[in-house]
Amino acid sequence: MKPTASTFLRSGIEQPATLFRGARSGYVRGALTLAVVFSFAGISLADEGGVSFWLPGLYGSLAAVPQAAPGWSLYTFEYYTNVSASGSVAAARQVEIGGSTTNVNLSLSAKLQAQVDLEWVQPNFTFAAPVFGGQLTLSLGEFVGWQSANLAGTLTGTVLGGPTGVRSGSITSSVTGFSDMYPSAALKWNDGVNNYMIYGTGDIPVGAYDSTRLANLGIGHGAVDGGAGYTYFNPGTGREFSAVAGLTYNLENPSTNYQNGVDFHLDWGASQFLSKQVFVGPVGYFYDQLSCDSGSGDRVGCFESRVVGLGPQIGYLFPIGNMQGYLNLKAYGEFDAAARPSGWNAWLTFSISPNAPTPATPSQPIITK
Repeated sequence: MKPTASTFLRSGIEQPATLFRGARSGYVRGALTLAVVFSFAGISLADEGGVSFWLPGLYGSLAAVPQAAPGWSLYTFEYYTNVSASGSVAAARQVEIGGSTTNVNLSLSAKLQAQVDLEWVQPNFTFAAPVFGGQLTLSLGEFVGWQSANLAGTLTGTVLGGPTGVRSGSITSSVTGFSDMYPSAALKWNDGVNNYMIYGTGDIPVGAYDSTRLANLGIGHGAVDGGAGYTYFNPGTGREFSAVAGLTYNLENPSTNYQNGVDFHLDWGASQFLSKQVFVGPVGYFYDQLSCDSGSGDRVGCFESRVVGLGPQIGYLFPIGNMQGYLNLKAYGEFDAAARPSGWNAWLTFSISPNAPTPATPSQPIITK
């Protein structure tokens, strides 16, 4: 997963797997008495809890340009986001009352706020031998950091058009640790000013995750993702444009029996080099869920998430001994969001890779006849 990723480890952000859990309200049987148990475990947003495997904005400028030389490289970025979500999600559930079941209509009005501060670490190895005429790179990445989340809201339940029960509350949660692991492979080709790539990545669900916890650093299920990218880069004019698009297929979460739908994502960046080392320009992303969530744990029907991000970037290339260093600072403001938290996020990227080899200087004149 590389600019990536994200990885909303998904906004790629690790948002809560559910909205409320274990909240209960009731009143005594008799005149105007009816026991109503409110459980929020089944009320969630699209991309279970608003959390997608893909982290929008993971790829950016120069995404499809092959590495200058084969060998080991390191790609890292600090990722910070502040997001919120509000509104209501309607659900119909069967609630057990005194040994029988009754239809209960539930509506939730809540405000979710979350902050995430993560460090992505991804070692890469680029092979010298061409594969299908391109440059093959294998990678393995993971986040380490923390997330805090707060959810406050009011749940209203009406049984068979009769009495109504109301429950208000607030939940605060935080977690520090490691995320899931993300292996990836990429093939890149160069043809003058045109650069092409294909990639494949996935999720190994080993990160800090608990289906009953509001804040999580893992998503609780596997996923596979693949796509293609293009970079136009003209060193003569200093102009560059990159775009990477892909699709995510999510496996079912065994803890909740919830399966996210298929997601489409597009990350892009454009830049103008002001010198041989410094460039500036805009960046953006578009994320859209193409199919409904499913599984026996999905009690809210067909929900499909969407978000658009746009912002500025500045990049700086510099030598580190015989290696190539790279710094990039970019930020996105999100809009047109649906069924997922949204806000803003900032990325500080640092990478180091082998420099292009210097052509050997002949020790003596070459004589030709």
